[in-house]
Amino acid sequence: MIEKLQNSDIEISKKIRSVFQSSYKVEAELLNAVDFPPLKRTLENYVHSTTAFFGYIKNKELAGVIEINSTADFTSINSLVVDPKFFRQGVAKKLMEFVFNTFDSELLIVETGLENGPAIALYEKFGFKEVKQWDTDHGVRKIKMEHKRGN
Repeated sequence: MIEKLQNSDIEISKKIRSVFQSSYKVEAELLNAVDFPPLKRTLENYVHSTTAFFGYIKNKELAGVIEINSTADFTSINSLVVDPKFFRQGVAKKLMEFVFNTFDSELLIVETGLENGPAIALYEKFGFKEVKQWDTDHGVRKIKMEHKRGN
């Protein structure tokens, strides 16, 4: 089941941050990142964030979270994380299906590390195409992908 998470509630933000931390530790290893900014995100940042968080609940646990910034012009997937104990169980796929069924903007945008093969494969499965690559100041090569509805 997917539900909107009330990140302004500190207890809910603690759960969100826990999933982010677990997932991003794995991603940092995939990317060979020594300094990985997502792991430095504070609890206060989650509590005060104006983005929308949606959680996939499985067996009464928060298995995955997708963070969305949506306007009339575009929907940006700011983050998509899955608790490692729920890897390869379709959680990310369900969260992506939720985005496509819930947000109707014509353009969807996502960024990830170029070496994050599982994420790129997921986004490609949903019709995202690479639009740009660049090097970050923390040593990770990133990729931006977009999906334009109707294309």
